[in-house]
Amino acid sequence: MLQPITAKEMEYVVDSLSNEDLLIKQNAVMAASATTPALKQASMQMIQTHQQHTQMLLQALSQHQPLSPTQPQN
Repeated sequence: MLQPITAKEMEYVVDSLSNEDLLIKQNAVMAASATTPALKQASMQMIQTHQQHTQMLLQALSQHQPLSPTQPQN
């Protein structure tokens, strides 16, 4: 059974999503400025990898979301 996600875990997920987004953007810049086909291909593969990571994080988050309290707990 899934446990509610804690505030600390939520911070980790948000940080991870931010990091994945940054890596996608950095690889997009590298792909756009690549001087060789191999470098462009490697950058595009990294973009796909980080997009998959983002989807996995969002999916994991959505599985926990209904379990998390919507109101502050006293």
